[in-house]
Amino acid sequence: MRILKISVLAIYLIFWAAKSFAALPASQQYTLAPMLTTATSAVVNISTEGRVELRFNPLFNDPFFKRFFNFPDQRQQRKTQSLGSGVIIDSKRGLIVTNYHVIKSADVIKVKLSDGRIFEADLVGSDSETDIAVLRIKAKNIVSLELFNSDKLRVGDFVVAIGNPFGLGQTVTSGIVSALARSGLGIIGYEDLIQTDASINPGNSGGALVNLDGKLIGINTAIYSQSGGNIGIGFAIPSNMAREVTNQIIEHGEVRRGYIGAKFQDLDRALIEAFGLSVERGAVVVSVSSGSPSDQAGLEAGDVIVSMNGRKINGASDLRNRLGLEQPGNLVLLDCLKSKTLVSASLTVGDYKDALQTKQFKNSVLSGVSVVAIPNSSGVFGRIRGVMIFNVQKKSKAWAAGLRKGDIISSVNRRDVRNVEQFLDAFNNSKEKVLLRVFRDGNSALVLVQ
Repeated sequence: MRILKISVLAIYLIFWAAKSFAALPASQQYTLAPMLTTATSAVVNISTEGRVELRFNPLFNDPFFKRFFNFPDQRQQRKTQSLGSGVIIDSKRGLIVTNYHVIKSADVIKVKLSDGRIFEADLVGSDSETDIAVLRIKAKNIVSLELFNSDKLRVGDFVVAIGNPFGLGQTVTSGIVSALARSGLGIIGYEDLIQTDASINPGNSGGALVNLDGKLIGINTAIYSQSGGNIGIGFAIPSNMAREVTNQIIEHGEVRRGYIGAKFQDLDRALIEAFGLSVERGAVVVSVSSGSPSDQAGLEAGDVIVSMNGRKINGASDLRNRLGLEQPGNLVLLDCLKSKTLVSASLTVGDYKDALQTKQFKNSVLSGVSVVAIPNSSGVFGRIRGVMIFNVQKKSKAWAAGLRKGDIISSVNRRDVRNVEQFLDAFNNSKEKVLLRVFRDGNSALVLVQ
């Protein structure tokens, strides 16, 4: 009887609330429409056209294979098209931020405003590691979104996603912040993502994630789905990260990443007990390169970094993300535990490109190529041993042989290499020709450079 009375009361309350809400005049009903009037005007639809070279096994470059299989001498290409979204962040200069993967390989980029006007956009610059690109259009009478401090976000905050899903046109969905500081997903190189259950689908990439004040809190970048459709797990690049990256792109045309010469891993329960620490979170120094900024600052393997510039460190990914956004020359203050004693280490961030020049190839075959240890942010880290190509100059012998930035080299002249030192030793002792085993996009091939 008690359960029946409670059920009847609950039904009555629901009916009363629904009736009361319906009775409210339109001006007093809860709605996001006023906020969205401005926010949607700052979100644009992006369409691109481009061409990409079809990839073949490097063996097919051999003249014998070309004649035997009747392969054409010219590289074959195919047209590409993509649809996405973007956000106007500076109305005076016509600057738009979007995802790098939306405009990747694009020859023509067209931007459609919410009022129907269409403009051809210029690419200011991009950064594949954070999946950010900046475009510029020459347009008047446009509005921009104000960037919110994403460090102030909390799980449970209401959010609205604005974009162009499936090319249908501008669409608005709502939800909450499901989680913060998501990393280790393999979506982008530097991950510190906002997770939301607001519906995000293909075509939403590059669109806006805003709060109920209409301020930009993130750039929608990906969904987690096996079917390709929304299942309530979407991710956005925090506005603070987007701000740092776009500022560098606007100023330099690229992102200039710093280098401190240290590797880290998460501080887990086993290490906390082994070191007898009282802290719960941090990043443990695994190794320090000789002569690097970390070495000069006195960092050693086993030190536990607990904060950077006064802000607590949640783990290795958190620390790498923050260091990755520091420009060369910036002064960084790290608080770390050395044998349970809290000390502060001040270091000046070095230039990653300068670090690459410390060791040169004696063999000129790979002139114009830079290699580095496989970074922790790479999807193959811990699964493939070798070195990663950091940069390849166009028109070099390596470029002509098909080597590209991001390729993993695991052997030189059939000799396995596990790090940069082994690679240099094997390569510098080779003759004019060099046979490399290369991994790319889950596939491997032998590449002859001569």
